[in-house]
Parts: sequence; structure tokens; C-alpha cells
Amino acid sequence: MAANGWRRRRRWVVLATTAALGLTVTQAQAQPQAHLHHQQMGLSAFTAADDDDGGEAQEEAEQADQYAEARTSPGIVAPGAYGAAYDALADLPHTKGSWSDLTRLPYDSDDPRYRDINSNSSGGSGKVTGRVTGLAADRHGYVYAGSANGGVFRSRTGGGHWTNISDGLPALSTGDLQLDGRGRLWYATGEANTSATSFLGTGVYVLDDPRDDSFSRRDRVGGDELESTSINALRFAGDKVWAATTRGVWSHSSRTLKGAWKLEFAPNPDYLPGGSKASDPSAAYKNIANDIAIDPKDPGKVVLAVGWRGGDTYNGFYVKSGGSWQRLTGLGDLPSNAEDVGNVTFARSADGSRYYAIDQSPEQTAENPDSGLEGIFVSKSGSPTGPWTKIADYKQLRDSGSALTGAGYQPGIQSWYDQFLTVDPKNPDHVYAGLEEVFETKDGGKSWSVPGPYWNFGFPCWSIDPSKQSGDCPATTHADQHSVAVGSDGGAPYVIVGDDGGVFKRPLNGSANADGHATDWTSLNDGTMDALQYYSVGVGNDPAGRGVAITGGLQDNGQSELRSGDRVMGSNFGGDGGDTITDPANGCNIAQEYVYLAVSVTNNCAVNDGSWVTDPSKATTYSVAPPDNATGEARFIAPLNADIKDPKVWVAGGRHVWINSKGYAIRSGSEWVGAYDLGAGHTATAVASSGGKVYAAWCGPCNNQGFTRGIAVGNADGTGWHQLTLPVDGTVPNRYLSGLAIDPANSDHVLLAVNGFSRKWTEGPGAGVGHLFETRDGGVTWKDISGNLPDVPANSVALLKGGTIALGTDLGVLVRMPGSASWKAAGGNLPTTAVLQLRTGPDGRLYAATHGRGIWAIDVRRLR
Repeated sequence: MAANGWRRRRRWVVLATTAALGLTVTQAQAQPQAHLHHQQMGLSAFTAADDDDGGEAQEEAEQADQYAEARTSPGIVAPGAYGAAYDALADLPHTKGSWSDLTRLPYDSDDPRYRDINSNSSGGSGKVTGRVTGLAADRHGYVYAGSANGGVFRSRTGGGHWTNISDGLPALSTGDLQLDGRGRLWYATGEANTSATSFLGTGVYVLDDPRDDSFSRRDRVGGDELESTSINALRFAGDKVWAATTRGVWSHSSRTLKGAWKLEFAPNPDYLPGGSKASDPSAAYKNIANDIAIDPKDPGKVVLAVGWRGGDTYNGFYVKSGGSWQRLTGLGDLPSNAEDVGNVTFARSADGSRYYAIDQSPEQTAENPDSGLEGIFVSKSGSPTGPWTKIADYKQLRDSGSALTGAGYQPGIQSWYDQFLTVDPKNPDHVYAGLEEVFETKDGGKSWSVPGPYWNFGFPCWSIDPSKQSGDCPATTHADQHSVAVGSDGGAPYVIVGDDGGVFKRPLNGSANADGHATDWTSLNDGTMDALQYYSVGVGNDPAGRGVAITGGLQDNGQSELRSGDRVMGSNFGGDGGDTITDPANGCNIAQEYVYLAVSVTNNCAVNDGSWVTDPSKATTYSVAPPDNATGEARFIAPLNADIKDPKVWVAGGRHVWINSKGYAIRSGSEWVGAYDLGAGHTATAVASSGGKVYAAWCGPCNNQGFTRGIAVGNADGTGWHQLTLPVDGTVPNRYLSGLAIDPANSDHVLLAVNGFSRKWTEGPGAGVGHLFETRDGGVTWKDISGNLPDVPANSVALLKGGTIALGTDLGVLVRMPGSASWKAAGGNLPTTAVLQLRTGPDGRLYAATHGRGIWAIDVRRLR
């Protein structure tokens, strides 16, 4: 947090908070003020609070660091960490049994079954999947999509009918995806948008024949120089490829793929791994490069856009002069001062006559409650050194048909997170720009339209009517734009955009209505690209039929609901979906967290026809947020769990440990009872309860500056609480405590999962060793039972029947059988993506919520 300097602010403290991990706003925000008044009295999780200064995006930028903290604090990850973990994992034997990909089917964000008060259904995005951060397309209908943490998917049909072509790689996190002049596909791993769920990568890979082949480890360019970093952009010049990374700018021959990458420029090299300041708390923010612009008339003239989105003295544009890199000034309208150069994206026209740029301003982001966008610019000389002219600011974009016209949330408010830019290959004045929405100009920036508005809520054409998608409004894209490509098939050109909801396509010169909103978007998310990013999973018997109902919280895609017999999943809650509790006896009893413990509960799977709009009493979802939500004293994705012996007893963790003993009958946040105060500055990271005995792991501070962690133990009735004295000899590392599992037969027997890497791969104090620890005396003493466990961040632990231990890690699920000291990989077909939560279902299967490849399940009896 201190690294970027954001001040924590709250405008809407429950469901309408717009989040960096999820920018979806509920239908409640689109309703007339008369309805809002009633909703604020308790029917909706829509509550005004604190300073109404529009600081949501700044707050979410701060919270974006929290996910990385679990893996890095207190230090930074050194190159080679993920590669070594993958190698160790590959050496392990596999159990019997195969995983089933349960969510590889269409996910309809506008499912007419779920139009309850806290749903985003009818917003207009249609079928969605997870965040897509890289796109490439050719002239023959081939499209390649790189997902945030699910790898690369190929379509031979202009989008849809996707096949994964990267599951043979150790990293499935996408930074960039590019086709070069020879038709080769370059895959830069490590998502670099500095969001909370961005994962590090293992370098750059090249596929000679992307139409038919798949990536393998032997396709890596260079050595391990770019391991454990993130790559924002790849750019080509002559026989050289350039990479803008979170550890400076690097280059490599694009002809000879062997040999090491060359570090071209790092503004603060002492902060790189191995440097004298590598363990400094701000090291991860000191060498961020965002993009590279190459003069089409002189490939030797290269401009680097460098800088941390939160602002730093090194931020700026650099060009090589006299053998060294010098800061550029005098660029015209494009700023060169550090305060106004943040996240930058370049694009040039095919004929070399134009260069375009989007610039996010750290100063605007910090001080302007409406937007952090400095502007969109053009260099009509075609040179990246300018002179540059501003062709749009956020006000012009706002007034061009945007859905974001209200105070506190206007175009570019999250330009540190949302950016893409591309130019029509046949028209240098025709540009698509992506921020929260999709913008288009056909006259070089003299005028703009919004073919892809943020949502359809608020527009006169919108309706909640279940018989329509979103009334008379045309379909739109999902919010939060990250990637773009122009392709064609049979001579028909199209533009494809990637955002927090997957991939959407329209003709390059498409049609639009009178508002400038496109009428011809097509969702390419047909279910074959299961890139959904789950934080959690809940399973219960389906009360309406045989089988189970499966639900889970997602990054910016709400809560998915999959009932027995469904061929299409629906979304019954909106925004970001956090942790989940589901009644094993009745899968339609669900408690779902938005963010910061913004918990809602429903007893009918949130099935609703939208009649609550005119009759609020017909809402079937209730806000039951614990008090730490209102004060902001909870983590972005805060822990929520049910007692393993009494499903009516829930535990929620913020600064305090909160207890609900009414189960799914709870109707108000005031019904939570505070059991224990973890202490000022401390926030819960994991909670578990058995028979009324509660364990709560916490951190605080949670970043590199003074990182501390602990565990509190007590009873649900508020008695017997105390802080455990964790060993100072390193038996339990000073790292993020991410998971707890209690033995149902003995509440003093507890398993503890620890995130991050050991001290071998973490540069910083207190890293310790091991990832799984056990106590049999209620936390008085602990034993490291990691054994031959690969050194990989651990996120969740489950104790299965018979004593088998299952551990969810950043590279899949590992199991250890009772009586064995060795680990096995669970099954043989689970992708090597992050598993954030493990739950057992009433059907005897183990469910894994992956953050990038959906929900998977395996029969526990097959884990042998």
C-alpha cells in the first residue's frame, strides 16, 4: 500500500463499490432515486458512507496490491521461482482419477432467471468468461486469445470453438500476445497490468506454426532472465524484439532464439534482483516499463514509456542518445514530467504516418475524483518523438455517449488498469481505444463515439424485462478493456476486444445506433474458453432435482450458478464475487461476498424476475454485511466460512472475528456478533471453525513494510480468545497464512497453509521455509509437514475423509495419503493454474476453484 501512496477511501461500502478487480455496478444504481432511498434502508446492499469524493478507483488501486502480497511479502520473488516449482511438480507421481471441468459451458451474465436486486443480469454483456489480456488475429480467420491465468486459446473460426494451446507451459498468465511478420505467435507470460490477481510469468515463448501446433517449454526465447517478472508489451524492430517488463526493458534477437535476453534499460538497477536494494520494500515498483514505440522510418530510434502507475521520479519517456538512455522533453501536448506519465500504451498506423498514445497520469489518478486519464494523443509525423497533439481528454470521451457520466466515475478512472489502442490497417485516422469502455474515432480524434459502453443500465433503452436481454439496448462488451486485435476472414475485417469478461467481436467498420453504441457486437465466449477466475466455490444438493448446485465467486463476473441439468450457467450476483458459503443440504441457500465482507444471502438461488424494481418487497437477496465492511477493516477478498459441524454458524474475518448463528435466516448485518478484535491494523486472511472452536489467521501490516502475521483462537460465543505465540525459530514462517483446516474428530488438530516462496526464492526478511504446518495441541506447538512438497505458494488446504490432505497451490492440487510422507499431484489433467479454494461436496467429490480455468471436481475415492 505504501508503495503507491494511495489513500484508502470509501464511497459505496457494499455492493456498488466499483472495483479494480471487478468493475460491474448493480441494477440498483440505474434505478430512480425514489427506489434508492428504500434500498439504502436495508433491501439492497447499496449503502452510502464516508466521503463522497469518488475515490473508489484509488481505493481499488490500493487493494490491487493485496493479492500480490500473499505471494511476495515480506520480500520480492527472485527469477526462477516458478520454473523450479514447476520442475519439482513435474517430478511427482500422479494419483489415479481425472478431474472434470464443470464450468466449460456458456456463462450468461444476462441470464433472465437471475434478475434480483444484486444481480447484473440485463447489463448487456451476454455470455462471458475470464479476463483476456492478449489478442492476436490473422487474415485467415485464426484468432488467439491469452487469458489472465488460463493460457492461450486458438480459434480457427474467427472466434469461438476455442482450443487451449499452452497447457504444456509452466506459466499460464498472459502479458502480451503478438503475431510477427513471419506468422509466428509470440507469447509473453506474466500479466503486467498491476491488478490484484496478476501472476508472474516464466518468460517469452514462440510458436512457429500457431495454426496447428501447441506451445511447449522448448519454445522459450532465451534463458531464465525474464522468469518471475511480468511483461506488458512485445514490440518488433528489424531483427530485434523488445520487451517492456516490470523489471525494465529487455531485447533479444528475433531470428536466433537462443542466448540470453539483454537488459537495455532499468531506471533503478540497484532495485533489481541481486542488486544492493533488492530487498527494499519499494523494489517491485522501481523499474516498471509499460510500452515501447519504434520509429517506422528508423528502427534504431526507440522510445521507452517507463513508470509506476502510482507515480515515481523516474516516470517518463526515454530515448537513447550518446550511448545512454535520456529522458525526453518537448514532446508537445504529451507530458514529459514524471507526475503526468504513468501507464502508457502506443499504437502506430500501418502506413507509418501516425503514432497514437494513451497516457494515465499519476497526479490525476491521485487528485481527480473523476478520472486518472491524461489523454489520448497523436503524432502526425509518425515519429514517436512527436510533436504530439492531444485528441481526447476524459470529458470529451464522457460526452461522446459514455455510460460513465456521474461524478466520481468517468472515462479513464481506471486507466492505470484498463488500456488498449489499435489503428485500422487501411485507415490511419480510424482508431479504437479501450479504457473502461470501447471508444472509436474515424477522423483522427476530431470526434469520438462509444461503440462499447460500460453497461446498458441508465440508458433510456434499458429494461430489466426477463424476456429481453437489456430492453431495447443493443448488446455491449463487458467492462474493463485490456487487449485488441484486427483480423479478417475472406476479406471481411473485424475488430476483437479482450476485457474482464472475455472476447467480443464486431466488423471493423460496424454499425451503430443514434447514440454511437454498436449494434453488432458478438460474444465469442461460447464456453469452450473456460478462463473463469474463481476466488471460491460452494456446493450443495440441488433442491429442484438430482445432483448438486455449484456456485462460486469470480473476478468481475459476480457469482456463477450452475444447477443440475443446466446447459448454460447464470449469474445471480453482480460485481466481484468473493468468498462463498453454500448449504450442503440445499444448494440454493447461499451466502456470497462482494468485496470487503459485503455479504449477501439468498434462499432461492436469487431467482427473480425483476419485479423488485417496482415492489422492493419482492427482492430475494438480502445485505448482511458485518460491521467491518462499513469501516473498511477487511481485506478485498475477506475470509468467510461455516462451522464444519454446524452449518448455521458462520465465521467472517476482518479486523474482528464475526459470528452469525442464524445461518441462512440472517437478514441484517447487525445480527453478526463480534467474537474477537484481532487488533488495529490486523486483518483476517483465513478462518475456520469446528463445533464452535474458531481459528483466525491474520496479517498486519500485510505488505513488505513491517510484515507481521499471527493466529487467534477462541470460541464462537466470544470466550477463551487469545493470540497464539507462533514460533520465532522459523517453524512457522513469517509469511502470509492463507488456509486453515480443522480435523472434525479433534478441534485441536489443525492444518495451516502458508503462501509465498521459501527464503531460497524470496529476497527479504523472514521468508522461512515450508508451506504446510500441523498442530495437534490447538496451536501451542507446530510441525512442518511439507516434506517433498514443491516450493510453490499454497492457497487452501482440505482434510479429506480417511486423513488424506489436499493442498491447493498456484500450480494445481497436491495430495498426501494417510501414513505417507510423500506428495502426489491430484489426477493427471488439471491445468497448472492457481487453485484458490478447495471444498468437498455432499456428493463425495473434491471441488477446486481455479483462478483462471474455472471449477473442477474429482472423486475423492479415486485419489490413490
